[in-house]
Amino acid sequence: MKIVVAYSGGLDTSVLLSWLGETYSAQIIAFCADVGQEEELDGLDAKALRTGASKCYIEDLREEFARDFIFPMIQAGAIYEGQYYLGTSIARPLIAKRMVEIARAEKADAVAHGATGKGNDQVRFELTAAALAPELEVIAPWRQERFRAQFPGRAEMIAYAEKNKIPVLASAKKPYSMDRNLLHISFEAGILEDPWFDASAEKARTMYILSVSPEQAPDKAEHVELIFENGNCTGIGYHELDALLKELGHPGKLKHDKANHALLSPFWVMKVLNKLGGKHGIGRVDLVENRFVGMKSRGVYETPGGAILHFAHRQMESLTMDREVMHLRDSLIPQYSTLVYNGFWFAPEREALQALVAESQKNVTGTVRLKLYKGNIIAAGRKSPVSLYNPDIATMEADPTKAYNQNDATGFIALNALRLKVAARVHGAKKK
Repeated sequence: MKIVVAYSGGLDTSVLLSWLGETYSAQIIAFCADVGQEEELDGLDAKALRTGASKCYIEDLREEFARDFIFPMIQAGAIYEGQYYLGTSIARPLIAKRMVEIARAEKADAVAHGATGKGNDQVRFELTAAALAPELEVIAPWRQERFRAQFPGRAEMIAYAEKNKIPVLASAKKPYSMDRNLLHISFEAGILEDPWFDASAEKARTMYILSVSPEQAPDKAEHVELIFENGNCTGIGYHELDALLKELGHPGKLKHDKANHALLSPFWVMKVLNKLGGKHGIGRVDLVENRFVGMKSRGVYETPGGAILHFAHRQMESLTMDREVMHLRDSLIPQYSTLVYNGFWFAPEREALQALVAESQKNVTGTVRLKLYKGNIIAAGRKSPVSLYNPDIATMEADPTKAYNQNDATGFIALNALRLKVAARVHGAKKK
């Protein structure tokens, strides 16, 4: 038997990798996806081989993640339950997609993951596998009684690693769990399971990685301009952008538009906005969400770049998008967001919604100027060559175009008032 395992090199997946090979008498292939977690991946392949894997794939998926997953979701305006920017949710289908592609290339019999039986990730991994490679078996050890009996806690995992000479660093467990990628960092479990715990308090400041607290953010606001084409951010204008890109390790020479905005790939857009947003304490969210499996869960999230991009995109739409198209797309946001959250990225209904979203974005083109200040994103200007805003029509002064006759509003109001008048005459007495 041959199994492809989602692998990070930490205690859990290292034990998992060894346990699967031992339990299933299988050839194990480890797979680690770089989706922007910023962890040290050097030497991970050698570590996987020492742990029992016959081969280890380590792949940089950051550009694909930004281009094909984050950006289409931003175009859709997706936020789950009005608060969550779907950072973990959107990474899982990409990881699972590449995992099943490797499984097919390696002619593997199964894929395996280390997601628990209580969370959403198990669903996201397995629904992706079902949609893309239904012939593959999916092994989820945490849903097996024998695995949970053998490893009821972290101490048993550390003992197993020592016994089997698995190279892991056994350290004290943090009082919360963390998941990071290019879009966000999530914190949950441990001390955060108490919804009364104040994650914004000074004593919790060491938890955060991507952002400073709004109280610690600079006292001076900064401006940034985002360039959009067809609903996607393609460039950024910022007074210290060259120095910032150098700090972030941007390779090569930059291209600029006529207004001297730097043209950037989706990955570099996210890198820059994460840095700027984090500097100004933007994108922190503390929420209680409804998991797909039925329970409520408290999570704290840092999404600095995603928060800026979402806000700017909405500002661009407000100027360029037809009213009825916007309202139709907006009516679908809860359904779209739920599909992403629940793991249905590769389902036909999500793809159908995405086609509508793409059509709605064909004129979302222009420039948005934002002011960043102590956790706030403030609109400071918007312009577009295809703006639907006409100041001559909207003005409170005389309209030189005579496109709108105020007298027409009389009949418009009368027609819309008719059903209300009829209902009032029929039911009015009952309301008293």
